[in-house]
Amino acid sequence: MKFGLLTAILDGMEFKEVVDFAAENKLECLEVACWPASGGAKRRYAGVCHIDAEALTPGKTKEINDYCAEKGVEISSLGYYPNTMDPDLDKRKTYIDHIHALIDASAMLGVNMVTTFLGRDPKKNVEENLELVKEVWPPILEHAKEKGVRIAIENCPMWFTKDEWPGGQNLMTSPANWRKVFDLLQSDYLGINYDPSHFVWQQIDYIKPIYEFKDKIFHVHYKDIKLYADKLADVGVMAYPLEYMSPKLPGLGDVDWGKYVSALTDIGYNGNSVIEVEDKAFEGSIDDAKRAVVLSARYLRNFVG
Repeated sequence: MKFGLLTAILDGMEFKEVVDFAAENKLECLEVACWPASGGAKRRYAGVCHIDAEALTPGKTKEINDYCAEKGVEISSLGYYPNTMDPDLDKRKTYIDHIHALIDASAMLGVNMVTTFLGRDPKKNVEENLELVKEVWPPILEHAKEKGVRIAIENCPMWFTKDEWPGGQNLMTSPANWRKVFDLLQSDYLGINYDPSHFVWQQIDYIKPIYEFKDKIFHVHYKDIKLYADKLADVGVMAYPLEYMSPKLPGLGDVDWGKYVSALTDIGYNGNSVIEVEDKAFEGSIDDAKRAVVLSARYLRNFVG
């Protein structure tokens, strides 16, 4: 499998600078953060635009692909993580329109992958949200099929801050919900962007689903989570998750990376796998962010790359 980086942590750097950094550190691929160039995203690690999908032209496409080829770094996916089932219909339309722009851009670039969330109306239950899935997602997947672009959904609940409660902003958070969604949306163009860290704090086995959903794993994240047992004992699992856990660099949390990568090799996964940095200890500056990537890569090369 190819080994690389989700570029959102390198906010403030130009795309070519990010490619240079990846090449210097022998990273083979980039999941490129592609929020709208106009911005608007308020949460951490969102709003970063390293490729403006809506302004992509054939000339710009060639420039990007030529530069990546020169540096030996490929684009694994165009990444954008909004709530496509937001109860605010104007916001929902804006998010979905940009997903369509990413599908077009991904096809133009020859990447043929978009990484995102399924979305969720936080105030609706699972069954009601499944009805919403049937309304929102078939047109997106039809466009993806037409362009030959696969869509990989990350399993992050987006259930961390007060505005995301009570149900979170992403329905595809568990194997049980994956089965329900895949049963509704029987498309070869819909799959999983697998992140083990989100299963750790939900107390879900993060190894077993790799085997069951081996044909649906399109893309892979490396992010760690540290659970604080004393805090969990005080606030319980119904508290805001960030009260009892924290995202960490790979190797500094509770994921067993040897077992994780071993399972991926068991199923013959040969797609792209990228470091995702969300560790607050490395947010002070762009140099801190770069150091986080270097440290993560050094550790993970015990298992991959």
